[in-house]
Amino acid sequence: MRVGPASKVPGLLPMLAAAAVTLMTVQVNAQTTLEIGIGTQNTTTNTVTGGVVLKELGLFEKHLPKTGKYKDFKYTLSWQNSTSGPPITNGMMANNIQIGMMGDYPLMVNGATGQATKNETQLIAIIAYNAHGGGNGIVVHKDSPFYELADLKGKNVSVPFGSAAHGMMLTSLQKRGLSPDFWNLVSQSPEVGTTNLQEKRIDAHGDFVPFAELLPFKGFARKIYDGAETKVPTFHGVVVRKDFAEKYPEIVVAYLKALLEANDWMRKNPKVGAEKVEEWTKINKEVVYVFLGPGGVHTLDPTIKKAWVDSIGANYAILQKLNMIKPLDIGAWVNDSYVRQTYKELGLDYDKQLAAYDTYNVKGTDPVCNVPVDNPKLVGEVWIQGGDIVPFSSPVCTLLGVKKYTAEGKKFNAVYLVDHELGIKLFADAAFYAIKADLKKPDVVPFLLKKDAEAHAAKNGGKVATYAEALTAINVGQ
Repeated sequence: MRVGPASKVPGLLPMLAAAAVTLMTVQVNAQTTLEIGIGTQNTTTNTVTGGVVLKELGLFEKHLPKTGKYKDFKYTLSWQNSTSGPPITNGMMANNIQIGMMGDYPLMVNGATGQATKNETQLIAIIAYNAHGGGNGIVVHKDSPFYELADLKGKNVSVPFGSAAHGMMLTSLQKRGLSPDFWNLVSQSPEVGTTNLQEKRIDAHGDFVPFAELLPFKGFARKIYDGAETKVPTFHGVVVRKDFAEKYPEIVVAYLKALLEANDWMRKNPKVGAEKVEEWTKINKEVVYVFLGPGGVHTLDPTIKKAWVDSIGANYAILQKLNMIKPLDIGAWVNDSYVRQTYKELGLDYDKQLAAYDTYNVKGTDPVCNVPVDNPKLVGEVWIQGGDIVPFSSPVCTLLGVKKYTAEGKKFNAVYLVDHELGIKLFADAAFYAIKADLKKPDVVPFLLKKDAEAHAAKNGGKVATYAEALTAINVGQ
């Protein structure tokens, strides 16, 4: 049967027109519906302002561009959580994840893998850092006879291979002139390492934030080494696929605007912030506060400082020497243009922040010693159960506050002090103390490591004490 022109077939022209409209709609939707994969590490506490906080507060959606070429865009955000960096790198190589966050060593592997596979990524911002390496650590069982790294010679030690903690351990051996076979090192995830340590199947476990604090807080572990001993900066940062960033630079800037807002949210009310992060991640709020509260172990700052780039080069050399990484062109990988643009659009001074290393500190008036709380190296805090976090001016005043509140029937979520040697925030009940016991008002100096307390006590004519002994050595009214 011969069919004539469409115009002569009744009803055919309207049908073709409708089909064309439908086809155009499908094509437009295909062009403007953009799925963005964000690889997060919710339980890695110093990545939360780049991940779970953005998700739960809707900050990324708030800042996504909606004008110009983005006027008709429909966004779908795919939040993909992992417990470590390597799965995020795998997702980025497969182009299922466009924006990811991870620690310093995994970041380098991410960059090298991307360059090797023609799936280039770029380091565009930092989330949080510790200038001396604090945060990564090694823990033993609380009943262990080991108290420092030297005690682990020939012992069975685990760490998540490829993690920031693994990098810290490689650095610690190199700085001491020790070979990689100093200990029997095996790869175990945080979950597996935690179980094996708790059941005493391994002698020690190295891990990244927050596990070296979390496991002692849980009551069965004791930290014997902190990354701050390496004096090598550690940080977690943000990487993006280069092709995505070049095609959608405004979206990358929107993400970074959300990151800055999340940082401000955490600093504005760190107690509430810690409580909400516990709700979202199940990491204890007291542990979150150790890292991200005032004077915390990590500083929230997105700028890519020269010291961080220098440390990347030094860390890369370690991995390269051990044949553990592909070639990496660091200059092509590090790109601060997006975070610079973010600061510009927000009216902020990027270069000023780039040069700054200060964090927000514990402030207030000491309610026991009645003096200002203004020396970040000496401060303490008492988190009263069901109440406020109270600042104190010194270790002695903090412990006097503990005794005073205890006498009033109060209980505590946590008590915080600052390590005299390493300068990091720590739980008071996990510290060792050097005390000058012959003084009417004893000088109480807290340390994370027993050896540091012993050295200070020997030098200053004091003695080493536990938390309970330190409390006993002072009296309310002194």
